Amino acid sequence: MCHVIVTCRSMLWTLLSIVVAFTELIAFMSADWLIGKAKLLSSEDMDNRTGGSQEPYHPTLGIYGRCTRISHMRLSRQDTLCGPYAENFNEIASGFWQATAIFLALGIMILCAMAFVSVFTICVQSIMKKSIFNVCGLLQGIAGLFLILGLILYPAGWGCQKAISYCGPYASAYKLGDCSLGWAFYTAIGGTMLTFICAVFSAQAEIATSSDKVQEEIEEGKNLICLL
Repeated sequence: MCHVIVTCRSMLWTLLSIVVAFTELIAFMSADWLIGKAKLLSSEDMDNRTGGSQEPYHPTLGIYGRCTRISHMRLSRQDTLCGPYAENFNEIASGFWQATAIFLALGIMILCAMAFVSVFTICVQSIMKKSIFNVCGLLQGIAGLFLILGLILYPAGWGCQKAISYCGPYASAYKLGDCSLGWAFYTAIGGTMLTFICAVFSAQAEIATSSDKVQEEIEEGKNLICLL
């Protein structure tokens, strides 16, 4: 029989699992990993405009995407165009970034799977006498290791030609040149730290759902158990 067990710690772990997965996914898909040096619109673009300021803008570069500003013909309006610069995996600018993409993708897939499974732990707490919380926590820890590997390899690709075109000639492995780190990189780091916190907290969720108080209510025949 399925017993719906809801505790503060188990619900917090479930919510944290979902937040971590979405955080890493958003960071991975973003083009705001590197903020390039300030640029002006080309003179040709400026000639095609009827007005507006010549304020510099900062293009951004991600693992496989980028954002830049374009000026519409005969219009003063400017738009920021974002999209992938690589049409396939082999066109990613650096071999290190390809490795980063692989490790981050593996970590994110595990996190998304664990976020999905965590929702069902409200009703199913174990499979084949194995605690789902402990298994999910172990897999989340493994995902965190994949994320760390990806984040360590990412700066090694700053010396690729694509990064140099954004960051200037002084950019090289682990040296930003004229670039600065964007919010996506910091978000990925924060998400990685939360991943390990989530993995550790899974043990607390296991303790909360298998406590003596829960067992007493199960023996009393209750199917819905809510505990603080």
